[in-house]
Amino acid sequence: MAAPGGARRWPLLLLLFAGLVHGASAVFVVKDGNGTACIMANFSAAFLTSYDTKNGSKSVTFELPASAEVLNSSSCGKGNASDSSLVIAFGRGHTLTLSFTRNATRYSVQLMRFVYNLSDTGIFPNSSSKETKTVESVTDIRADINKKYRCVSSKQIHLRNVTVTLRDATIQAYLSNDSFSTEETHCEQDGPLPPSPTAPPQPSPTPVPASPSVSRYNVSGTNGTCLLASMGLQLNVTYRTRDNTTVTREFNIDPSKTTFGGNCTARLVTLALRSGNLLLVLQFAMNASSSRVFLQGVQLTMTLPDARDPAFRAANDSLRALQAAAGNSYKCDAEERVQVTEAAFLNIFRVWVQAFRVDGDKFGPVEECQLDANSMLIPVAVGGALAGLVLIVLIAYLIGRKRSHAGYQTI
Repeated sequence: MAAPGGARRWPLLLLLFAGLVHGASAVFVVKDGNGTACIMANFSAAFLTSYDTKNGSKSVTFELPASAEVLNSSSCGKGNASDSSLVIAFGRGHTLTLSFTRNATRYSVQLMRFVYNLSDTGIFPNSSSKETKTVESVTDIRADINKKYRCVSSKQIHLRNVTVTLRDATIQAYLSNDSFSTEETHCEQDGPLPPSPTAPPQPSPTPVPASPSVSRYNVSGTNGTCLLASMGLQLNVTYRTRDNTTVTREFNIDPSKTTFGGNCTARLVTLALRSGNLLLVLQFAMNASSSRVFLQGVQLTMTLPDARDPAFRAANDSLRALQAAAGNSYKCDAEERVQVTEAAFLNIFRVWVQAFRVDGDKFGPVEECQLDANSMLIPVAVGGALAGLVLIVLIAYLIGRKRSHAGYQTI
């Protein structure tokens, strides 16, 4: 166990001198009874969740504050060789725990746990519950022994109904020299490793699946239906296989093997689809000032049995797709490709969707997508060109005929 006062943040002056403070990030250190660091972590974090109020569900986003502290319940394990943990506390009873484990060659954050107190009115105003909730999940944060884990990109960890986003993260457990290692293991979000001198083997071609089946979905709340949708869904994901080959594959979502649900709030409508080990969440938002409704967020979790890391996750909450005015429906017969991350795309076929201000089970006035409008312009342009050509030929024929008659008039 960490000695009393040993598991704490380093003095700020020392951190500035060491160059370990980056913007709003914070460095957390766990030490053993001899004062030797066994865990160091340098990151900033944001939390996204929803909670119940008297006026319905409300979404909230908050940051890990600069006042966050490492608790003495953090642990170096036994002899710096067994499971260890970093426990960070902030606010009124909120804790973020990273539990580490190791084998002969690698260590990992085996479990991330977040405990949050709904009675904290500064973060959860008007909460109808005052209880303390706990959520947790396994992670894919891992690195080689005696190397630090490094991820400059934003990395999201989904803990049931809480999403934790780590930014500019440097994490290392089981330290050997009381400081971060100069060597590092990069996260996949930061992109591929530098190319090797030899050309990588070409991936074998994979069969392209047929277009997905179109199905109808709906979500209802206390005020009735808040989402109607008819669409076919296909996932396009890129990942590394166990033999370190990069492949891109497409997966159709089969409506006959899919269950769906969701929830409605004043600003966010959520559709969640589950098929086996796949979970796809679509979040629709409404801009209050412009009264425009759009697909704002996509979250994907699935298992890829042949992948080097079978747990595949992708999320994006800053989209502006499938836009229509509130009260109208959005319709597109052409295939729409929505980029979630560099490694994940959502392909939507023959979509007809309406969120917010839905009248029963009927779609509102239709707003056609630009892709359909462009496809209509082509036959119109071709038809117009042909009509113009016919008109020119006809005029030329009439002029020529008139001149030929004029040559045989009686004098």
